[in-house]
Amino acid sequence: MNSDRSASDGHRGERFAPASKRRRAWICAKAAHTETPLALGVTLGITRLARLWRHDNAHSHVRAADRSPHRPGGHPQSPAPLTRPAPRILRPCRPLFALAAILALGAPLARAAPPIERIRLPHGFHIEVLADDIPGAREMTLSPAGTLYVGSMEGRVHALELRDTKVVKHRVVASGLTMPVGVAWHSGALYISAISKIVRLDAIDTHLDDPPKPAIVTDALPAERHHGWKFIAFGPDGKLYVPQGAPCNVCLPASDRQRDHYATIGRMNPDGSHYETIARGVRNTVGFAWHPRTHELWFTDNGRDLMGDDTPDDKLNRLARVGLDFGFPYCHGGNVADPEFGGGHPCSGFTPPVMGLGAHVAALGMRFYTGTMFPAGYRDSIFIAEHGSWNRSGKVGYRVVRVTANADGTNAHQEVFAQGWLNADETVWGRPADVQPLPDGSLLISDDYAGAIYRVTYAKP
Repeated sequence: MNSDRSASDGHRGERFAPASKRRRAWICAKAAHTETPLALGVTLGITRLARLWRHDNAHSHVRAADRSPHRPGGHPQSPAPLTRPAPRILRPCRPLFALAAILALGAPLARAAPPIERIRLPHGFHIEVLADDIPGAREMTLSPAGTLYVGSMEGRVHALELRDTKVVKHRVVASGLTMPVGVAWHSGALYISAISKIVRLDAIDTHLDDPPKPAIVTDALPAERHHGWKFIAFGPDGKLYVPQGAPCNVCLPASDRQRDHYATIGRMNPDGSHYETIARGVRNTVGFAWHPRTHELWFTDNGRDLMGDDTPDDKLNRLARVGLDFGFPYCHGGNVADPEFGGGHPCSGFTPPVMGLGAHVAALGMRFYTGTMFPAGYRDSIFIAEHGSWNRSGKVGYRVVRVTANADGTNAHQEVFAQGWLNADETVWGRPADVQPLPDGSLLISDDYAGAIYRVTYAKP
């Protein structure tokens, strides 16, 4: 996959055709399929069924958004929700729901931990499960008090109170939000992305048991759900950085010919004022961070689909100055002209990437490593979570990679750091979504498929 997709199976919005009998049967079969032990299989299978059903129904909203008229300024109207009768969709799946009901009414079933023994790491590194009860876990951010906040695709934001790198209490501090994937900490408040909105929970660290009502920072962002969920972060300048993905696989919306509202990265003041676009031609970034020495913004970008197994690359980009154009929809991967939009727009006219990360790997969350636990050679490296492909003949991604590069982006290389979520038979039990270093130098990895967060440590052999 060259784009971020949802927590269940990574399929793009255009792939979610209205459910037919064959589609409904496939949902049930996919939910039931598992290569893990029975307890984990039942847990993940039922969860996967629910997610697939939600996302299959969500297609109505995506397609409605694609057709919705636009307001002046390029902001679309909210799509009119389309519904389908749930009984018709769920009828083929009744045996699975019956099994779920039996399990729920019987004696409690012990939660099976994700099979982390399958994860392969460099010599001296170790991985453990920090939490395995965070459905759809996505972006992570850490408060100075040691609370780990986790966004999700499931409408909720989680707070994990950490003590000695262990979870001592797990709370839900926000619910009912629309794809609250992005979380960012700033001046005592937690900022949360929710498609067309950014909301804020003030003084949340001291109100974990009685979270405040979310305050709206802005509600003026585009409302399309396709690539509409947002990774967010505060930069060294104190501004909130907010991307806006393209509302399609590849397109140039009639309402946005200047590319001011889609396929961009923008920033705003913490109160939502003075929004400005700082980068264009960015199809869909779901991870960015600032270089620890130059303070320049680096970011991942998911390339377009449906051009074959091996093209175009996802990208790692560097914003050396405000206003750069990274090529979408005219150029992909830094060197592939789009067959429909590329005429008259050579790739040489756009900012090249630091490096190509590979086609369809779905590079999402990224962070620079500045800790001291890992070997010295890891300092200033970039860890990138690869969510994994959906439309390639052989699956790729489903891992965490490490990139090394000079501060100016030259001499870039990547290597696999953690892998094993993709099995040899191409079944999948997890999908890395974000990475987050902790103050002790360990590294967290969120997994939206298994609903887990892992912690990677190092001890010299």
